Amino acid sequence: QVQLVESGGGLVQPGESLRLSCAASGSIFSIYDMNWYRQAPGKQRELVASITRDGFTNYEDSVKGRFAISRDNAKNTVYLQMNSLRPEDTAVYQCNAEIATSILFRRRYWGQGTQVTVPS
Repeated sequence: QVQLVESGGGLVQPGESLRLSCAASGSIFSIYDMNWYRQAPGKQRELVASITRDGFTNYEDSVKGRFAISRDNAKNTVYLQMNSLRPEDTAVYQCNAEIATSILFRRRYWGQGTQVTVPS
């Protein structure tokens, strides 16, 4: 059984910062790309940031220059540093990873999500 567990969400004022963590555990053979998504009520889920195993990153336009994704392969953990937070960043943030549990089988796993609230 593979699990992804997020932590670090909360309520912060505009302009403040948060750091989210997501740790993978279980029978893991290898982890490929790791990602952060977010979804606000009434909106579609969107990809916020992604990182490859080699450290190549991509960001959604509205978070470029404010958010930074990183990973620790030894700890099977991905992080999202969020600076200069805005009310429009309010959403449930979920981590996602492509994980192989054997040589022949891999799929995408999702965490339960953590709430980030930035009041206006």
